[in-house]
Amino acid sequence: KAKALSLATDTARRLQTMPGVGPQTALAISGFAPPMESFKRGRDFAAWLGLVPRQYTSGGKERLGRVSKAGQTDIRSLLIIGAMSRLTVLARKSIVEGSWLARMLRRKPLMLVAIALANKMARAIWAMMTKKEDYRNPARVVAA
Repeated sequence: KAKALSLATDTARRLQTMPGVGPQTALAISGFAPPMESFKRGRDFAAWLGLVPRQYTSGGKERLGRVSKAGQTDIRSLLIIGAMSRLTVLARKSIVEGSWLARMLRRKPLMLVAIALANKMARAIWAMMTKKEDYRNPARVVAA
């Protein structure tokens, strides 16, 4: 039922073109998130979801802390679950050596990499929704 409903709306259909975003995540974003035009940039949308590090800035020295976890918990958890499933699929296929994910997995714990990937996904979702276009895989764009 959710899958049929998610394919009926253009926004939810567009969101599902991104790997790691399924019908539930697409419906949650299209239903609970404010219009993407209300965010100035993708980082603001990711901050609204609570996927960016907390900033402690003083005297020109910028310090980044832990992920804030403020904002919409449902969408944030769905994006993290989608990122984990994406990492699982990529681990089976073997991740391209030298890629951002391979470098992150070499030096960081799996859950931290999943949250970083969810942050990237949130920023890409913001771009997709503001430009009204489907997901383009960055690896394929570079190769073409």
